[in-house]
Amino acid sequence: MENRIYDEKNDLWYEKQGDYFIPCLSLPEEENKPVGIWGQRHLRYIRQHKRVFYANLLTSCKLNSYLADVDAQSENLFCRLVKQLAEKEGITETLKAEDQMLWVQRMNAVRETATEIVNNDLICV
Repeated sequence: MENRIYDEKNDLWYEKQGDYFIPCLSLPEEENKPVGIWGQRHLRYIRQHKRVFYANLLTSCKLNSYLADVDAQSENLFCRLVKQLAEKEGITETLKAEDQMLWVQRMNAVRETATEIVNNDLICV
């Protein structure tokens, strides 16, 4: 008897392993895009709070590309917010030249504000 058979009812190949025929299944290849810190944070959130959504992305082989997209959107929003908030607060290069510690304090506050906005708008939704 053959080790592989084809079932026309469900269009699957089966391979004999021991006494049983096991379907020959494989997942499609997923693009391997780099996922940054924002994507990793979103992954942690959906693993804990949106398990069905996470399972659907994982089984459809779309998790990595989805996380890479979320990461790119979050990074763009973060950079744009930091620039806008720094302009709004009056944080300039002249301040950096005159009082570096004050500039660092104010930029850290701006970055923390931008981080919270990104977390609330894109990461934890």
